[in-house]
Amino acid sequence: MKGAARQKRSYRIGVVITRLGGDDGVSLETEKWVEMIHGLGHECSYFTGEAPGPADRRWIVPEADFRHPEILELYASGFSLRIRPPDVTRRIHLLKDALKQQLYGFVAGLGIDLLLVENALAIPLNLPLGMALTEFIAETGVVTIAHHHDLFWERTRFLVNCVWDYLNAAFPPHLPSIHHVVINSSAANQLSLRTGISATLIPNVMDFERPPPMPDAYSGGLRKELGLADGDLFLLQPTRVVARKGIEHSLELIRRLGLPARLVISHASGDEGYSYERHVRLFAEMLQVPVTFVSEIIRAERGAGANGRRIYSLRDAYQQADLVTYPSTVEGFGNAFLEAVYYRRPIVVNNYSIFAIDIKPKGFRVIEFDGHITEDTIWQVRKVLGDPGLAAEMAEHNYALGRRHYSYGMLRRRLRTLLEECFGEEL
Repeated sequence: MKGAARQKRSYRIGVVITRLGGDDGVSLETEKWVEMIHGLGHECSYFTGEAPGPADRRWIVPEADFRHPEILELYASGFSLRIRPPDVTRRIHLLKDALKQQLYGFVAGLGIDLLLVENALAIPLNLPLGMALTEFIAETGVVTIAHHHDLFWERTRFLVNCVWDYLNAAFPPHLPSIHHVVINSSAANQLSLRTGISATLIPNVMDFERPPPMPDAYSGGLRKELGLADGDLFLLQPTRVVARKGIEHSLELIRRLGLPARLVISHASGDEGYSYERHVRLFAEMLQVPVTFVSEIIRAERGAGANGRRIYSLRDAYQQADLVTYPSTVEGFGNAFLEAVYYRRPIVVNNYSIFAIDIKPKGFRVIEFDGHITEDTIWQVRKVLGDPGLAAEMAEHNYALGRRHYSYGMLRRRLRTLLEECFGEEL
């Protein structure tokens, strides 16, 4: 009808991710993107090795999970050897072909209009999946958004390998139907310099328009669960236990504070082995600093463990913490930084590159150090911990900046623009 508003079309988005539902940054940001995409009127289904949710929205392929035994074996060979054995090549291609056929089935079977690839074309934990995606996109021309959280050249563990040909071809691929998205300006610059690919910058976000609920009696039980006495300080390290998180700095900080305090590490070691965790435990013992690893009782949501033990949410941990430590040396963006801002906690931050380039210029008020703990760092921590009014003032200032620069509203606007670039302005 002339003059009538045109009905906007709903699209089916196929989200490709190795696994979904963990407490890693990729899973958390993917869930936020999916929430925003649903809010824009579109549907999402998952191609993955593991994901919660309705069966009709999941296309489960065990070999898509980077933790699958065969994938782990190929990863170990690919990133330890310099010359690739022919059998490794053969196995990679067999799995690549099998995964590509699954992608054909997924797109045709669920009527997928666009692929949203979450980090699987950026970090080579699953070599066959990245190669399968590259060939599938090249063969079909399917419109694709490749959301890159970590690029392989940002991690030293990927630089000794026998798979350079695969990395150059598929991590990420330079194909006309792919719209690339990165989470920091350094990644955008390096992607362009190394590959000629231009990318859209969309940083990580939190729902600053909707503040978290106040702490309650449930969350109040966490301090007792951790064995904290009255007057003990609760310093939260809300990261995985991997070397680039710089946990030694948090332990040194507590030692030099000279105050009764415990470091609480919320996440497990993850996909990089347990050698660093053993080092952290030994270092804490040497410094005589109390440290607790609590990944078994901290989850995304509250609940009960198999033994009936109370499970706390990450929100509970933030809200009970006196101070958040974030001494990372390398980060793709800094989810834990945004979480500390969202939960209005004072934070100690190492001046890692993305913080220095993208986040710090916004004006956040933090206790900052540059590579090592100084006397000034200790003085600032004591000052903030001893002055609740100052801590609250810093937290409110930071929350306002978070809402301005890293909100769901910002993500919604940029996703709408990105989808319009993919499908046209009928959106």
